[in-house]
Amino acid sequence: MSPSYSVSVRLQRIRTEAAHVSVPLTSEMWRPSDDDPKRMTVDADKLMAAAIQLGAHAGTIWKPDGEPAIQPHPVQTPPDSSPS
Repeated sequence: MSPSYSVSVRLQRIRTEAAHVSVPLTSEMWRPSDDDPKRMTVDADKLMAAAIQLGAHAGTIWKPDGEPAIQPHPVQTPPDSSPS
């Protein structure tokens, strides 16, 4: 029988999940409008920062969003070669 060779390639599977959070519009979320300083508008950066904080809470329900993507890992390391 002829010898067989192989190359080990490290892969990564990236699973995307989605969650909906309700962000309370507190007084700190508002700022004067760029078009009309007499009008107030929501500060999108502060809104997104608050949404991310809510997403980090343990009670946030995350659901899979599509199939996981499988791709080569950007850092290729040799497999663990310690004897079992």
